[in-house]
Amino acid sequence: MKEIEIALESLDIRKDSEIRGTINVNYSGKYDSIVLNTQILNSNELMTFTSYNGKKISQKASRLFISKESMPQNKAEFTAVISFDTTQSHDVKFRASIIEQHKEIENDVLFARYS
Repeated sequence: MKEIEIALESLDIRKDSEIRGTINVNYSGKYDSIVLNTQILNSNELMTFTSYNGKKISQKASRLFISKESMPQNKAEFTAVISFDTTQSHDVKFRASIIEQHKEIENDVLFARYS
């Protein structure tokens, strides 16, 4: 079992479709937060995060911070959207990390496809 694991409902992302994912933390030590970094490869575009654990947000960014206090049962659910036109497919990298006292402890990486 991984210390942290990220999963998406679908690895096939379309323009303006909701991206739904979860991050599960199985780390037995202390930690302060998790951070979700995203990168749309071969692009300067960013993802817009729309919610996490039921809290609405509107943050166009490549990074989402979630404090441990906001994660009941060490689980985070998030939604996001990508809204730019493209004529080619792009790999989208999702990297979830456990943070303790400003240091990364563990991480997990997942790739999806935007077209």
